[in-house]
Amino acid sequence: MYLFYSFPCSEAFILVVMAYDRYVAICPPLHYPVLMTPQTNATLAACAWLTALLPPIPAVVQTSHLAFDSAAHIYHCFCDYLAMVQASCSMPETLMGFCIAMVVSFLPLLLVLLSYAHILALVFRISSREGHSKAFSTCSSHLLVVGTYYSSIAIAYVAYRADLPLDFHIMGNMVYAILTPVLNCLIYMLRNKDVKVAITRMTCPQDPGHSGDS
Repeated sequence: MYLFYSFPCSEAFILVVMAYDRYVAICPPLHYPVLMTPQTNATLAACAWLTALLPPIPAVVQTSHLAFDSAAHIYHCFCDYLAMVQASCSMPETLMGFCIAMVVSFLPLLLVLLSYAHILALVFRISSREGHSKAFSTCSSHLLVVGTYYSSIAIAYVAYRADLPLDFHIMGNMVYAILTPVLNCLIYMLRNKDVKVAITRMTCPQDPGHSGDS
């Protein structure tokens, strides 16, 4: 449970760091080499990972003190916090878990939105179409990842709050835990120039008759 929740927390904080990187690259671009040095990048990434280790601790500690029957069944594919609470005999309040989820989910989202609000304000002041396309190209992959990450969280949250069958809640968590990281890899992989060249060579192979020296 701890690992399952700490890794998504780290992803949320990494998305905030990446949003700040996009902000510096677009708004004060001349200062980017000074502000985003390799040491700064390493520090920001380390802070995101270390901070993500803290929020799941209260929920894990509370769950470790729950009482269960000898034949308790957890209807899930892993030790989900809500599934553990529902299967326990003590049935504690889930407010703490809800508050942790809100802080981990919505606080990073607000910071990301704040970063992109500054970016949009600058882009609207750019008159050239080339400047618009360059700014969009810089932010497109990050926006896709943010969209898939928070849409999967919304699916899991709606499945729980709408009192849908447990199967929907499990599927929502699977989208959140498996599909989103897979999409992230595909999105960033397709942004890589070497990968683009390799895909182009696979889909459009050269004519063997024209492969010699011209």
